[in-house]
Amino acid sequence: MSVLAVNDRLDFNSLKEYLDVTDGNLASHMKALEKEEFIGVEKSFVGRKPNTTYFITKEGKKAFEDHLKALEKLIKGVG
Repeated sequence: MSVLAVNDRLDFNSLKEYLDVTDGNLASHMKALEKEEFIGVEKSFVGRKPNTTYFITKEGKKAFEDHLKALEKLIKGVG
């Protein structure tokens, strides 16, 4: 989510390379985030090759911000 929070859109291969994960691992995580409507997906073709692009949704951005706030509270509560 953090990668999509700071980038407008990223394609599957860019995400895979950036996160250093396998195709299957990334696909399963993206499917789970899509199911929760935290990310959006656009499928197109570049030449004859399929291209899948991901972006964070408003719901996803809010969920990510809420998650960061919860982590900050946890850290401040421990210290």
